[in-house]
Amino acid sequence: MSVIRVMGTETEYAVSRADGAHANPVRLSFDVVGAAANEANAHIRWDYRQEDPVNDMRGTRLERAAARPDMLTDAPQLNIVNVIAPNGGRVYVDHAHPEYSAPETTDPFEAVRYDHAGDLIMREAARRASERTGTPIVLHRNNVDGKGASWGTHENYMTRRDVPFDIVARLMTAHFVSRQIYVGSGRVGIGERSETAGYQLSQRADYIHMKVGLQTTFDRPIINTRDESHSTDEYRRLHVIVGDANRMDVPQALKLGTTSMLLWTAEHADEAGLDLADLLDRLELADPVDAMHTVSHDLTLAAALPLEHGGTTTAWQMQVTLRSAVYAVAAMVHGTDTSGEPAWPDRQTRSVMAMWGQALADTGAIRHADADERLTMSNEAGRVEWLFKWQLLEKLRRKRGVTWADPRLAALDLSWAALEPSSCVFEKLRSHTERVNADAEVAAAAEHAPDDTRAWLRAAIVRRYPEQVVAASWSHLTVRAHPEADDDIDLYGNASRPRVRQSDLFTLDMSEPLRFGRTACERIVDECSSAAETLSRLSAIIANSR
Repeated sequence: MSVIRVMGTETEYAVSRADGAHANPVRLSFDVVGAAANEANAHIRWDYRQEDPVNDMRGTRLERAAARPDMLTDAPQLNIVNVIAPNGGRVYVDHAHPEYSAPETTDPFEAVRYDHAGDLIMREAARRASERTGTPIVLHRNNVDGKGASWGTHENYMTRRDVPFDIVARLMTAHFVSRQIYVGSGRVGIGERSETAGYQLSQRADYIHMKVGLQTTFDRPIINTRDESHSTDEYRRLHVIVGDANRMDVPQALKLGTTSMLLWTAEHADEAGLDLADLLDRLELADPVDAMHTVSHDLTLAAALPLEHGGTTTAWQMQVTLRSAVYAVAAMVHGTDTSGEPAWPDRQTRSVMAMWGQALADTGAIRHADADERLTMSNEAGRVEWLFKWQLLEKLRRKRGVTWADPRLAALDLSWAALEPSSCVFEKLRSHTERVNADAEVAAAAEHAPDDTRAWLRAAIVRRYPEQVVAASWSHLTVRAHPEADDDIDLYGNASRPRVRQSDLFTLDMSEPLRFGRTACERIVDECSSAAETLSRLSAIIANSR
């Protein structure tokens, strides 16, 4: 039982003109993504053929004719809307936002490193786009405009398909509703359009309106059911859309780490003899959507949440119960040491569990502190983002003698999210926060792929043979079978472009995310003289090993 699993993040950025002038955000997004490409890799297309956005984890499929157009994210685009980043990640246009999808990673600390590496990649792309177009483009890492619009910060976890979906959905609902108390990034304004003046824990909570659903851009659910594993049939991908765009390391690592540990708990509960269904009966909320909003709006962290089977609980109590369940299963699976602590199998898991305990201690202290005391809680603020932001805003509010409706507070909230360091208040305060990765590690992650996942091979082939790569996706890589050919190959049969022949292409199936890392592939990559030769040899090795 370990926090180690394949995971990754996706971040949509707010895009606008630095001078405040009106601009089309879609056009600006195209400019930013186009600037993330270079002459060598701009032709590489994203391979949508493996994507299936209408497949539902509940065992059904939504008819494409019945789906809203914004749900059909597998529709190929002719514009430059996808770029393979140097680290094996993906930069693309998602509706009216430039988005960065981090490469596949295997632990929450690495995932945070590659997530924040995206900020560097996107900031540089915005700078280059500004120079090319003469338009001063700026990006913000947040989730709301305060006027009704919201955009996503998503998490993805590879998890075993043999765990019943209902168990996963109930467990994650309890977790996502309650984890806001230590992973929320804080927001000025209550309601989707900031109808009520105030401050809340989470940016995303007010935009959640359903318990379970396939969609991500309207009537957003707590549990998203899109079933695209980007892996083999024994796994599903849990796609999480309820999280905030954190600037601080600790809440980001906790968001990823605690969720992974609870997924391991679901996967090993039977082995440990834990009646997970009984636990979930005791945690089942009467109205999870209302509870999501209540927790976010409640700065006391003590709001009573009605339970489905009677009585009430609090978000803090729910988190204590969930962490205790992880401990119980881990003790049965791994045994305990002389202090009674589970014998955690690796450093990352020990760190996550210690951080989870610290987060509960921090939020427990915050619960029992009044506003004046909270202003002095510097240690807790260095780990709890919503508290740190609240301290900054509350000090300004008191100094100016204004209410939460004052536009200067909203402006400061926006400044917290700015990617450009010169206009970002968070950058000036970053040294007061606890870090899980050094700046040099994040910078390296912007240039180099993780060593132990298929992202390494994807990045290596694109870097070494960009002109030979036709298309890429998370699970497949397609290259020219004949490197000397220079025709513009079209995968989708558009009449205006040359038709593709199967003999022109070679595709490697990389559905096993941990099979194509540096250790397994580097020697072959170095020995081969073309992309097709490299992928062909790897394909033969895989076939012979089965």
